[in-house]
Amino acid sequence: MEFTKLIIIAFFKIFSRKANIIAENISLRQQLAVYKRKHKKIPITNSDRIFWVFISKIWSKWKSALIIVNPETVLSWHRKGFKLFWRLKSRKKAGRPKIDAEIRQLIRKMSRENPKWGVPHIKSELALLGYDVAESTVAKYMFKHPKPPSQTWRTFLKNHTSDIVACDFLTAYTVTFHVYYVFVMLRHSDREILHFNVTQNPTMEWTFQQIREAFPFGKTPRYLLHNNGSVFSRRFRDKLKSLGIESVRTAYRSPWQNPYVERVNGTLRRECLDHLIIFNERHMRRILSEFIDDYYNTTRPHLSLNRNSPIPREIDPSPNGKVVSTPILGGLHHRYHRVA
Repeated sequence: MEFTKLIIIAFFKIFSRKANIIAENISLRQQLAVYKRKHKKIPITNSDRIFWVFISKIWSKWKSALIIVNPETVLSWHRKGFKLFWRLKSRKKAGRPKIDAEIRQLIRKMSRENPKWGVPHIKSELALLGYDVAESTVAKYMFKHPKPPSQTWRTFLKNHTSDIVACDFLTAYTVTFHVYYVFVMLRHSDREILHFNVTQNPTMEWTFQQIREAFPFGKTPRYLLHNNGSVFSRRFRDKLKSLGIESVRTAYRSPWQNPYVERVNGTLRRECLDHLIIFNERHMRRILSEFIDDYYNTTRPHLSLNRNSPIPREIDPSPNGKVVSTPILGGLHHRYHRVA
């Protein structure tokens, strides 16, 4: 009898405990339903989403307890979390590592400057510079030429600049208003003034004599570029042929066809003759000799020569000493160098 009574008491306690849980669940659901009717959009945080995704994986009857959202919403939360996880993970190592920007720019520069070079040639050149790059990487970053590779006109003309010398006259005035003619010869390849002279009467014979003085040992250029002045007559051109020089004349009234020597004439005016008073022919020759030999050919930098002079200057690093200046033409220009 006692055992039976204990079983009955235990049964009623368990039943009453479950009844309390059921009643509590019903009351909570009813309150959630009222809250949902009052607030159509319930605020949900990321922690709420993580909780329901976790519950959906460990409890098979989670849908029966869900009220605030639909079960499909919880499944969409799980899919979005999966995509975010792999997006963050793939950012760490996305394929092969990128090469340095310096190497990419070097590949583009080589392929642009050398249109006839292929991938193996560029790869070999990079290997000689200490860069170990795959051929697929070179092919990816090299410049794609729109048509079959060919040298540009700039390259073609640059390859022939060492064979071209240009000449021209410019006028200068003395303090007594006498007109003198300055004859200038310029080599295209390095912009060096090879020869100059001053006269008051430029004849054909005098001009041809300047050509012979400029090339005394037979090192004549292939072409001599000049205008259509009266001194450059047919007889003058025939004499040039005897020296192995071919005469090239510009069109009438077209100084732009001889631009390098025209630019030099302007430089001689702007940086030298316009700032000095010339007394006589001897004085003019001395001034031009100092300007050309001590400044223009050996000191003055040119943009077309990679900011160096026609006769290249060596770079003088800072540890060599203090920078000092040497005046040229009484201080009109200066030459800078270091002393120990």
